Order: sequence, then structure tokens, then C-alpha cells
Amino acid sequence: MSASQYLGGPSSCGRALGPCLDKIVKNAAWRKHSHLVLSCKSVLDKLESLPADSISISISISHSPLFSLSPSDADFVLNPILLALDSAYPKVVDPALECLFKLFSSGLIRGEIGHTPPNLIIFKIIESVCKVCGIGDEAVELSMLRVLLSAVRSPCVLIRGECLVHIVRTCYNIYLGGLNGTNQICAKSVLAQIMLVVFTRVEEDSMDVNVKTVSVGELLQFTDKNLNEGSSIHFCQNFVNEVMAASEGVPDDRLLHNQPTDELQNGSGGAGDDDDKVAEEDHKSELGNKETNGEADTDVGVGASGGGEVGGSKIREDGFLLFRNLCKLSMKFSSQETPDDQILLRGKILSLELLKVIMDNGGPVWRNNERFLNTIKQFLCLSLIKNTALSVMAIFQLQCSIFMMLLVKFRSGLKEEIGIFFPMLVLRVLENVNQPSFLQKMTVLNFLDKISQDSQIIVDIFVNYDCDVDAPNIYERIVNGLLKTALGPPPGSTTTLSSVQDITFRHESVKCLASIIGSMGAWMDQKLRTKDSYLSKSSESSTSTENHSTLNGDDASAPDYDLHSEMNSEMSDAATLEQRRAYKIELQKGISIFNRKPSKGIEFLMNAKKVGGSPEEVATFLKNTTGLNETVIGDYLGERDVFCLRVMHAYVDSFNFKEMDFGEAIRFFLRGFRLPGEAQKIDRIMEKFAERYCKCNPDSFTSADTAYVLAYSVIMLNTDAHNSMVKDKMSKADFIRNNRGIDDGKDLPEEFLGTLYDQIVKNEIKMSADSSVPQGKQANSLNKLLGLDGILNLVTGKQTEEKALGANGLLIRQIQEQFKAKSGKSGSIYHVVTDAAILRFMVEVCWGPMLAAFSVTLDQSDDRLATSQCLQGFQCAVHVTAVMSMQTQRDAFVTSVAKFTYLHCAADMKLKNVDAVKAIISIAIEDGNNLQDAWEHILTCLSRIEHLQLLGEGAPPDASYLTPSNGETDEKALKSIGHPSLKKKGTLQNPAVMAVVRGGSYDSTTVGVNSLGLVTPGQIINFISNLNLLDQIGNFELNHVFANSQRLNSEAIVAFVKALCKVSISELQSPTDPRVFSLTKIVEIAHYNMNRIRLVWSRIWNVLSDFFVSVGLSENLSVAIFVMDSLRQLAMKFLEREELANYNFQNEFLRPFVIVMQKSSSTEIRELIVRCISQMVLSRVSNVKSGWKSVFMVFTVAASDERKNVVLLAFETMEKIVREYFPYITETERTTFTDCVRCLTTFTNSRFNSDVSLNAIAFLRFCALKLADGGLICNVKSRVDDLSIPIVDGIALDVENHSNQDDHASFWIPLLTGNLLSRKELPYAA
Repeated sequence: MSASQYLGGPSSCGRALGPCLDKIVKNAAWRKHSHLVLSCKSVLDKLESLPADSISISISISHSPLFSLSPSDADFVLNPILLALDSAYPKVVDPALECLFKLFSSGLIRGEIGHTPPNLIIFKIIESVCKVCGIGDEAVELSMLRVLLSAVRSPCVLIRGECLVHIVRTCYNIYLGGLNGTNQICAKSVLAQIMLVVFTRVEEDSMDVNVKTVSVGELLQFTDKNLNEGSSIHFCQNFVNEVMAASEGVPDDRLLHNQPTDELQNGSGGAGDDDDKVAEEDHKSELGNKETNGEADTDVGVGASGGGEVGGSKIREDGFLLFRNLCKLSMKFSSQETPDDQILLRGKILSLELLKVIMDNGGPVWRNNERFLNTIKQFLCLSLIKNTALSVMAIFQLQCSIFMMLLVKFRSGLKEEIGIFFPMLVLRVLENVNQPSFLQKMTVLNFLDKISQDSQIIVDIFVNYDCDVDAPNIYERIVNGLLKTALGPPPGSTTTLSSVQDITFRHESVKCLASIIGSMGAWMDQKLRTKDSYLSKSSESSTSTENHSTLNGDDASAPDYDLHSEMNSEMSDAATLEQRRAYKIELQKGISIFNRKPSKGIEFLMNAKKVGGSPEEVATFLKNTTGLNETVIGDYLGERDVFCLRVMHAYVDSFNFKEMDFGEAIRFFLRGFRLPGEAQKIDRIMEKFAERYCKCNPDSFTSADTAYVLAYSVIMLNTDAHNSMVKDKMSKADFIRNNRGIDDGKDLPEEFLGTLYDQIVKNEIKMSADSSVPQGKQANSLNKLLGLDGILNLVTGKQTEEKALGANGLLIRQIQEQFKAKSGKSGSIYHVVTDAAILRFMVEVCWGPMLAAFSVTLDQSDDRLATSQCLQGFQCAVHVTAVMSMQTQRDAFVTSVAKFTYLHCAADMKLKNVDAVKAIISIAIEDGNNLQDAWEHILTCLSRIEHLQLLGEGAPPDASYLTPSNGETDEKALKSIGHPSLKKKGTLQNPAVMAVVRGGSYDSTTVGVNSLGLVTPGQIINFISNLNLLDQIGNFELNHVFANSQRLNSEAIVAFVKALCKVSISELQSPTDPRVFSLTKIVEIAHYNMNRIRLVWSRIWNVLSDFFVSVGLSENLSVAIFVMDSLRQLAMKFLEREELANYNFQNEFLRPFVIVMQKSSSTEIRELIVRCISQMVLSRVSNVKSGWKSVFMVFTVAASDERKNVVLLAFETMEKIVREYFPYITETERTTFTDCVRCLTTFTNSRFNSDVSLNAIAFLRFCALKLADGGLICNVKSRVDDLSIPIVDGIALDVENHSNQDDHASFWIPLLTGNLLSRKELPYAA
């Protein structure tokens, strides 16, 4: 299509305006809108005459509202649009709005629109657009929303100040009074999108930014679901997407060339200032806004890349203005005349939703820019405090959601504020167990579930609050609150919860606890990995701390202290925080003692160096410390004890009553404690008060006696006026009459006494804890929390669902003063910890509640999801406590899981118990390196699993193998012991099965051994069913634990072997059903780990050696034989390894044989040992080195045995060794020859058979001949040669000769001694 064919001419403005103007002409009423029609035709003619767009023309024209047109032409061209909007005729207004949408979305309208002169055409157009909502047409409403959003989105138009607020207000009005639900949802979506546009620009300090599109579905998360008319959400989402997409790609180069940068950068500047003044007029006294123009100028240029960038600091000024107005709107409350103003309530909720959108998308500028952070403190935090008084569910949900973002993104800059909001918003609801609001508590539990998934938040909360003396124990209260919820309402208490709601709360709280301990474990693993890789990857370690779990989007993932560290964060080590935590715990302990027994408490605190020993220091402590009971303080100050009196005097002297009215002074004095009930105590305190008041105000009374009597009289008046038990109240005349003549015989002025009377009657004298004004006194009870008593009274007071009550203005100012007062303290510094050791202190706080919550839930609930969360929590708790080397806590968690396997009473097992078995196996595999003593519980469970599996398969018990068989009868009996598979053919009345079915305690050595009584068929059926459940755990899982022992570190493998030996002893020593499962696993473990380094293997064998000796000496012969045979198997495997010279490992390995041989009273065991040694030596003779010593010691003991067959068997082996393997004896060790000679000498004294003695003598002769021939010396010499001794001038040869002579003599001494003894014993035979 050629240019001439475009309606409106070839220019860009003409192509946008032409069709719309033509439509206006067609739709207008000729008589009513004649002026409009003529104007449209004139403009069409003008547009036809305009040339096509040219960059040179655009550059030459500046300050024009329309692209490529002069200002006068722009006013002329846009005039019909303005007239059409003012006509209030829908058929005319609609095409005008369509035209404006095209102009804004195409970037044809440019410039700054704010508090500009009323003759500026664009400003008038925006005002007219906002007015058309009063027409009452649905289509016009939507078109108007489209235009307003496109205007704000356009990167070529900077809408500022009053104009921006006016646009937002218009959308508000459509939302509150829209013609249908769809339009109201659209208005809400447009508002949210405007917030995203404005504050995305604020972040970048630029007009040309990429803005994400709002999700309409998320906007309806808390409210307005009733507005959805079928496909309304889909329609509104497309509506917003359409408008946002229309502005994509704008501005292009030709538009940027004509951008009025000087106007945008250095414009009038009055828009924001004037609007600030307007905004401040409404709430100046309420908000205390101290921002000035000079203060605003401090942000000029922040974040801008250059002086020519569009918008500059004006963009951020508009952000401040809009944010403040939203906060103010959210703080409007209903008046007393209209307490149930639903429109105001909807507006409040919408403003909170928009604030939530802003906070959800807040970026680094909110954390790095001090002014933005102060804006959050001054306005948003104030809004949250005020709205805490409401009981509207949607407001509470929005508050929690906004608070979530404050916690996630801004916690480093809002430490004090979070310390107040957390108890007010979250803990107040969490700790209400009996009568909570179901929706409120579910909101809080969901809130805690989300933050518990962010490990850094959990750690930061503990570090900055639980370790801060001046802050509440938020982490501890969260855990304890979740425990109370998990346990449910106490028995006998009245509750408003249904059983379903109670169960829901229990499961959700357990889920939160599991998430908390899981996050702690993840944080610990991350920090330990970072620490391990720090030296090799120092550049990456700083970024690794930033990669913790996210809650909302990518931006939320960056921890705020990383971006805000330059302001008030500091890195802290665990040792420093440990000291702070210990100080806080000890101080709280002292306070607790004081509240019960004040003198004991002061003494404790003095001894702990928490309070000085002087009365002045104690008085300061009583005056300023939070958590002290005011009644107890009063009792302590009134005591007659000398030290207490001195403390009371110091306490009173710390007050300054100068120029203070008498009634005000008493009120100020008594707000820190409650006067005791005893008259004498009151007398002492008021006597000192009167003295102090007169000292501060010398001219007030004639003497201190006057002040004393008047003070007493005021106290009596206060009681009389405000005690409901007193029926006849004191009148003013009575009060004046009672105080006649107290001023040294004179009367005080009646006017003074009357004023004092009025003050007391109208305003009761009471402690700060009883008043609506918060002071420094705090207590652990809910209504004294953090000095926010008035707020909490509003929160917990009885209110209707929709009634909105405003918080007291004085109270709000007091809270703001608290924030300012605390901001300069060291406690306000935000601490960041990267040392995983901090988890030790966190676990000390949480392990008890978590253990109780998981145990109770696992015991009482059969819900698979809840029990799996409990088991996951147990696993994470074991992981953390094991790595942190917290033995008591680790063993408690492992023991609990082991007990919940119910392997000790298998007939009662359920699916959750099988899951507990799986958890035990998982713990063994994942945390084996840190389990230490807890291995015993795990291995006991594995032993019981194997036992149950064998019973289920119908295998005979181990006792049948341990019983020695005697012929065919025993063989038949052995077969009869075995029974069919229980799973397939039912059960037989087998004693072992019956014992297992009966069950027993967890700690019993053998299941069911102490249980008596009959077993019912139902128990048998349950048992068989549970055996089928155990099929889920196969042999692979069991064996995997033992095979994985090869991967355990050196400390862990020793602990593992110790535990396995303990379990094996328990199995083998069972009087009714000895088992060998663990014994066989010991052999496997030893085999798996035999290739470890010598030092580790020696430690392992020290444990195993003691075990084999202990069990080898067992009274149960079958068990002892089995153990010795197991030791033989190990020894055979060990002797396969070659040993170097001069080592002693073989000797250590074979030592159990020697000890059992020496100590065992069983002939069968001794004979078995001799056979085992004989087999090992004869089959592995070439590998025996240091082991010869143990071999000869065994045979030496055997030579003196009382049983002939043992002696003969041992000598038979000795004979073979000496005859055939003599060279091996002295191959590495010279002392083995001596041991051999001593062994043969013992055989020469045999009393059973003279042939043995004679043969032993013959072997001694054989040894003597070998020695005489120099065979041994040759072996020794070969060893010396192997040592490669250097020969220098024959010195080495002399050394060798001398050594040979000494060795020769040392070999002959035992040999000759043995021959002499043998000749003495057997002269005839010799």
C-alpha cells in the first residue's frame, strides 16, 4: 500500500491518529458533537499534509509531545482526542482511547508528565483518561486500563509525582467499584504491573528496562477468588500480556535521538517536592516524615551510568513517593462512625498486595541504598505494626508474605524490626496451641516451612537473636512452638480444634522440624566442603556461601548480607558467639532464679560475674534488665536486710525528679516495679522516695515528711479509685480533707491537691507492663514481649472478623524510638557466621524438642507421609550430631530409630517400622565415619533382621549347628529342628518362633527370652505378615553395610569392629538361642580390612584378639569351638600375606591361640587349637616368620597337657617341623631357635609316653648337630650380609666375628640346659 493510501498521511503520527479520528467522526452525534467533528476533520487534513518521518526533522524539533511534530502542531493534532475524552460518550471515547494506546505503545508520545502547567496537552489527556471511568461502560473501563498501563510502560514517557499517583488512584477506584469481576481483576493486574514497571526502573535507575509480566493467578492467591468469572484469570493475563508486548522494541534509534534529556534530567523538579508536601499534610503527625528535598538530592545519580541516561534520580523519587503512598493507604483504618467499612478494607488489602509485589521483586538497591532501607523501616514496618491489630485473614496472610520477603532479602538491615515482628506475627500464633485460628496457624506453619528450607536464614536467626542478650530467643521459641504443636493440646485442656485440624497441625509442625534439621545439615556440609577446598579454590569459596536454597525467584537467592555487608554486617567466629550465647544463658538462668527467690538470684548473678557486688550495680540491674518479675523487684526492694536497703536507696537515687510534678514523679517511679503488699515495705520505699523527691525539688515542700505523707495518700487514692472491690469511692473533698495539715502543720493548696486527685482518678498509676506505653521492662510471658504490650493487647483482644482498629499513635512513636535507640547499639550489628561449629549450639537447643516431636509422631501416627518426614528428620539429626561429634545427642537419635524398628517385637511391626529399618541402614551407610559407639544399636538391628529372615525362610536356628552331633539320632533331630517356610505354610510350634512372636524389650539380649504366656493365632498371623514386609530389605542391603566397612576411616573401622564384637558376644552368650551371624560378619570384616595399613590393622586386631580370647574361653563348648574355627579361617587368610623380617605382626595375630590354649579348661578346645596350628603351619610354612614364637608357645603348653592325644598330636607336628622345615625356623628370627629348643625340652618331660621324651631328646641332639655344623650361624651371617654392612679396613669383619661368637654361645645355653634336664629325668632311657 502506498503512502497516499494511509488514512492520516504518511507520518507515524498520522497512521496512528487517522483511522481513530475517522472512527470518531463516524460515531459522533453531529448535533451534539459538531465541534468535535470539525476538529477531527481539520486534524485529518493537517495530517495529510505532513511529510513522512525524517530523523533530521525529529532532531530539529524538541520539547514536542508528539514525535516529528512541533509543539503547536502536536497540541492541534491531539486536541480532538481531548475533546472526545471529555464528551463522556462511549462510542466516541472508545476510539479515542484506542488512539492513545497506539501512540503510547509506539513511543510517539514523549516527555515528562508530572505536576506540570495545566496547559500541557499530555497532562490534560491523562487527566481526561482517568475521568472516563465515571462513564459506566465496561469496555471503556478496560480500554482506559489499557491506556494507563501503556503510558506507564512507555520508555519515552516519564510519568511523575501527582500524575503517577493519580493513575494509581484511578486503577484503585476501578478495582474497588468496577462494573464486573473481570474488570476488577484487570484493574488489580494493571496496578501490579505498574508497580513492576516503576520499581524495575528504580532498580536500574533507567527508563529502558526489561520488565517481567505479572502473574494474575498469583495475585489472587489470598483474595478476590470470588471475582473470577470462569475465564477471567485467563482473560486478564492475556490483557496484560498484550499491553506489555505492544511496547516491546520501543524506543528505537529515531525516538532516542529526539528524547528531551535536558528536560528529564533537569526538569522543574517541583513535581516530587510539591507532591511530597501534599502527601505529608495528611499523615505528618502520624508518620513523622522527615524527608526533605535536600535529603532526596543525596540519591541523584546513584546507579546511573552517565549523565545522559533517561530519568536519573527522578525515577527513584517517584519510587519513594509511590511506596510511601501505598504504605499510608495500607495504614488507613475505619472510623468509629463506620467501623465496618468494606471498601476501605479492600483498599487496605490491595495496597498490601501491591507492597508484596514490590518486595517480592525488590533487588539490590533496596539493600544497598540507605534511603530505600530507611523507607522500609519508616513506612512498611510501621504499616505491618499497625495492621497486626487486625484479625482479617487476608491481611494476616499478606503480612506474613511481606515479612517473609523482609526476612529473606533485608534481614541484615532490619535486625531490630525483625526481632519485634517475629514474635508478634509468627510466634504469637505458633505458641497458641489450644485455641488458635486454623487458617492463621496454617499460614504460620507454611511460613516456617518456607524459611526452614533456607539454611542460611535458620543459622542467621540463631546467631543474631538467640546469641544476642538484648534479643528474643527466636530460634528456640520456633522449635519449642513446633514441638507443642506436634504434641497437640495437653490432655484435659479445652480446644477449639477438630481432630482433623489437630492432626494437620501435628504433621505440618513435624515437617517444619524435619526441614530445619535438614537445612542445618545441608549448611554444615556446604561449609565443611568450602573449608576443605579453601586452599585450592580460594577464589571460589566466597561465592559458595551464596548458593543456598531459594524461596522466591532467582533474585531472592542472594543472601542480603552479601549485598549489604558494608552497612551493618560483620563476620563472627563461632567462639565469639559461643561466649555471647553462654553469657545469655547464664543471665537468663539468674533471672529465672531471681523471679523465684530474689536473694538467691542476685547471689548467683554476682558469683557468675553478671552483676557487680555494689548496691549501685544491683540497682542498675533491677532497673534496666528485661525479664525480671516486677512484683519480685518490689518485694526485694522492700526487704529489711542491710544490703537490700542499700540497693533500694541506690535504686531510688538513680531517678531524677527535678522539675517534675509530684503525681508525675510517683507515676514515673512506680512504673518499673509493683509495690509490695506489706505496709512496712511500702513505708520504707515511699520514705526514700519522698527524700529523693525533695532533694531534687528543694522548694516543693517544707520537709520530706510532707512528701512522704502525700505519697502514701496518693497510693491509697489510686487503690481506692481503681479497685473494683471498693464500693464507696473517695471524693475530691475527702482527699483534700485527709491531707489537711501535712505540710508541717499547714495545708497544701487545694488547687494542687485537686489537680493531683484528678490526675490519679483519670489515669491509674501502674507499671509499664500494665500500661499501653511500652517501656524497657520485658518478661518472657507473651503480653510483655519486647515491650510491645499495647500492640499485643490489640492483637489478642476480642475483635470481630472485619473490625479494623487503629493502633495507638503514642505507642507507634514509642516503638519507633525503640528502633532508633537500639540502632546505635552493638546488638544491632548483623553477624554472619561461616564456621560450622555454630551448629553445636543450635543442636543443644533443638535436639530435645525434635527428638520428642519425631518420636511421638512416629509412635502415634500411621500416616506414611508424616512418618517418613519423622524418619528423614531422624536421619538428618544423626548426620548433624555425628559430624559435630555430639555423642549424647547422636546416640539418643540412633537409639530412638532403632527402637522404632520394632525388630524386638516383630508381631507388632507395621510398614512404618520397616521404613525405620531402611532408615537405620541408610544411616549406617551415609554416616558410618562418625557413628562411633552408636554402631552397636545399628548392628543389633541388622542382627535381628537376619534372625527374622531366617525364621521366615524356615532355616534351622544357629543353635542346631552349635550342638555337637552324635550319630544318626542327632542327625535326625537336626532335621526335625528345621521347619517349613513360615511365609508359605504357616508356622509350627517352634520355641524360637514362639519367643520371637511373644516379643521382648528393646534392650533384651534375646527377643522374647523373658516373656511368658501363650501365643495367639492372631499374633502368629501378624508375625507372618510382618515377615513378608521385611522382604523389602534384602540380603544386599544388609551385606552392603558390612562391605562398606572398607570405606570407613581409621577411627570409624575400629569403632565398627568394637560394636560388632559386642553384638556378637550378646548373640553367642544367649542361653536359649546362641547365634553366629555377627561372628561370621567379623570374619568377613577382618578379611575386607586386612589390607589396611599396619597401624590401623593393629588397632583392629587388638579388638578382635580380645574378642576371640573372651569367646574362646566361653563355657558353651560349641560356641568356643565355632569361634576358634573362625579364628583359624582368619589366620589362614592372614598367613597368605608375606611378612618382612624383624616384624611381629604374625606373632600378635596368633596370640589368641596361645592365650586360649593356656587358659582353657576344655580338652576339646585345646585339641582343636593344636590341630588348627598344625594345619596352618604345615600349609603356610614358607610364610611363617614371627608366628613361630606363638606356634612353639602353643606346642609348649600342649606338651604339658593332661590329655595324651593332645601331647601326641602336638609332638607329631613338632617332629615334622624339625625334620622337614628346620631351616624356616631360624630364617628371620634367632630367638625362634631358642623357643623351639624350649618346646622340645618340655616334650622331654612328657609323662604319657617315653617314646615322646626320647624322640624329643633326639631332636635336641639334632639341633645341637645343626648348631655345631654352623647351620644357624650361616643363616645369621646371611642376614648380616643382607644388611649390607660396609667393610672398612677389616672393622666390619671383626664385628661379625664377635657377633658370631656371642650368637653361638647364646644358642648353646638353652640347648645344653635342656639336655641336662632331660638326662636328669630319664637316666635309664638315656
